[in-house]
Amino acid sequence: MTKVDIISGFLGAGKTTLIKKLIAESFTGTQIVLIENEFGEIGIDGGFLKEAGINITEMNSGCICCSLVGDFGRALTEVVETYHPERIIIEPSGVGKLSDVAKAVQRIDEKEGLVINALVTVVDGVKARMYMKNFGEFFNNQVESAGTIVISRTQNMSREKLDELIKLLREHNAESEIITTPWEDITGDQILSTIEKSNTLADMIASLSAVPDEEEHEHHHHHHEHGHEHEHEHEHEHDHDHEHEHEHDHEHEHEHEHEHEHDHEHEHEHEHEHEHDHDHEHEHEHDHEHEHHHHHHDADEVFQSWGAETAHTFSREELKGILETLKEGDEYGVVLRAKGYVAGKDSERWLHFDLTPGEYEIRDGLAEATGRLCVIGSGIHEDALKTLFGLD
Repeated sequence: MTKVDIISGFLGAGKTTLIKKLIAESFTGTQIVLIENEFGEIGIDGGFLKEAGINITEMNSGCICCSLVGDFGRALTEVVETYHPERIIIEPSGVGKLSDVAKAVQRIDEKEGLVINALVTVVDGVKARMYMKNFGEFFNNQVESAGTIVISRTQNMSREKLDELIKLLREHNAESEIITTPWEDITGDQILSTIEKSNTLADMIASLSAVPDEEEHEHHHHHHEHGHEHEHEHEHEHDHDHEHEHEHDHEHEHEHEHEHEHDHEHEHEHEHEHEHDHDHEHEHEHDHEHEHHHHHHDADEVFQSWGAETAHTFSREELKGILETLKEGDEYGVVLRAKGYVAGKDSERWLHFDLTPGEYEIRDGLAEATGRLCVIGSGIHEDALKTLFGLD
């Protein structure tokens, strides 16, 4: 019997960081295969994870639904037959629905000797409210389907804000285990023990079986064409909390997701740029209407991705300027995640970058075969992005 751990989370929540922590601290000596279900044209994270010696099966289909009913099942079968692993870790796309992934595993679990061991959702504590308001159909599904919710970046939150978040999460999932301790203060074994002792997992899996599959609803896949539904529906809300907290998203746990949380080697130079004194939030003008009418959308109907390979070289300052522009500029669409790596202009080092709403990070990294860029969001303007990165 092969254990299957599904670790979901919205874009940039910290899924990869959590997985690498568990691999390093809890799964030593265990035959593990990690399956990533990327959303987008260009896979980025797989390259980083290969450094950890983990077998990767990447599925970079732009259509999440097609991946789940087609490539996803075949990939699972291939993994079991090829590697005979003790444990399979599935990292769904940040814009995927956890319920869909769990049901896809259920379809072949008996045939291949698989058993769902954990349904986990990683929630970015600082950005959760914003994502829940703007993209609740996907964010809430991940929360509602989880046996365990692991909150990241709690070290950047006041106790009041954390309590408010827990209350908000409980409105969508009253039974799951919730981990609030900062990851640097808790071991992988403690996290794993909490995940595996969740007494709600069986109920969660049973409830998934009772929900009609998304693919049973009539839908059409118009790849990269549906962003107009959200393109003009966002306005900025500045949540001023000057007197009680300063949630600057200082990423002490390195939530850029490409470097292990407990890597104490100081060979990488880090740059953190952050929004200060307010949450930089994109909100729908009609949140309730959004929840109502978009309840059965597939990810490719709401989100778009732009990816490119490039041999261009960038100085650190040039890349910093691009990310500053991308962080602030609405003319590129609603950018939820940008990540990649490019050759450095001023030295032999490569520059790896990661951006989420309101912040970004640049670090030195290993050389790659060629530079890769990936931007994910809603209403993405590809031509503007090409111009920004100097690729037009």
